[in-house]
Amino acid sequence: MRALRRWLENTQNLLHLSVLVIVPLLIALVTWLSNISPIVSFLVYPPLASGTYTLFADPGSRYADPRRFVGGMTAGALSGWVALELTAQFWYTVPPAQFQVHAGAAALGIFLTSLVTWMFEIELPTAYSSALLVLVTGSAQLRYVAGVTVASVLIAGTFIIWRRHLYRERARYLFQSTNGDDQILVPVRDTQPTTLALFAGRIAAAHDAGKVVLMDTVEPATIEQVEANLATDPADESTSPGDRPDASAEELITEQSLERLEQLQSSITAVVDVPCEFVVAVASDSAGETVLQTASDENCDLVVAPYETDEGEPTSFVRHLLSGSVDVITFRSGNGTTDWQEILVMVRSAGPVANTMLDFAQRLCNARGAISLCTCISTRGRHRRAEITLETLAEPFADPIETRVAHEPVEEFRAVRRELRPRDHGGQY
Repeated sequence: MRALRRWLENTQNLLHLSVLVIVPLLIALVTWLSNISPIVSFLVYPPLASGTYTLFADPGSRYADPRRFVGGMTAGALSGWVALELTAQFWYTVPPAQFQVHAGAAALGIFLTSLVTWMFEIELPTAYSSALLVLVTGSAQLRYVAGVTVASVLIAGTFIIWRRHLYRERARYLFQSTNGDDQILVPVRDTQPTTLALFAGRIAAAHDAGKVVLMDTVEPATIEQVEANLATDPADESTSPGDRPDASAEELITEQSLERLEQLQSSITAVVDVPCEFVVAVASDSAGETVLQTASDENCDLVVAPYETDEGEPTSFVRHLLSGSVDVITFRSGNGTTDWQEILVMVRSAGPVANTMLDFAQRLCNARGAISLCTCISTRGRHRRAEITLETLAEPFADPIETRVAHEPVEEFRAVRRELRPRDHGGQY
């Protein structure tokens, strides 16, 4: 189920699944109605099937409008019926009851459909199909029009319920980052621990069940050194406090670590209201493996760790974390800020990673700030597809998100962004 939900976080996968499941069920329902009632004719199938697919396959398009869907289908059917009656009365001698399609009636039906749908702003491709099909319905033209209206209303009502309660609420039901308790593990290292802890605290504070687990790691060599110092000089104040002369090496090291973690807790709670817990772990052969194992033991679903480099490349600690099964954010602060107003989210494609990045960006951005969503493309032919991707990503989130398509490599785009400076009005970048 977890793998299925992550697969459905990609909106295109959700739409494909909806088309595979909902569209056949709706057509089956219309078929059942046509079998038990003379109102719904089987001739409504072609425009109805294509129109239903348009609704569920692209719910954000201009044609995915229930009013346009019902109005366009009905207007097309009425226009075809009017065209058939007029041509039968004033042009052709063949009565409309005969199974024969007149070229003039077809042309007039399409003309009236174009005119009516344009005047009422209900243009719909399937309206032209419903206008032509009425020409072959024999003597039951009005029944065909009524069947089109009834069937389209039924499908439009289903679409409204699906779009309102599932598609637009997919962030609540499907996105794992918005549903998890967000127990965030923060391994405290030497790289800006206070800024790192505040970053994690702001993410966790977005949920009532959010919690920060501050982790300090102790090397086995440190424990051995303290034990050796205690054995040689128990009165050494650097290893044995005056009120705990009989404390073991593990207890002394734990107390020192807890003092450090409590200071970070004070920095977090002074800014955000989020509970904190402490973990002191003995390091294994790999620092990254120690963090991942602690995250599993503490039931943490996210790790926020410092981004460390060695000669410009990520260290083995960072690479090990990113190769694990727990979600990881590697954080690097440019100037030590803990209050973010202008957040830029760079994405390559739609999916769980992009959804989570946007969710975290909304948690970090304060009330006065703004979020920008950007993707970089190499050719102009991909511009429209990129716009649709960004629109699909931004739609489920409540706060407004600016979208931008950059026609340059991501390295050049980031370089230009770094060169910009705060403006005098509002401090925007």
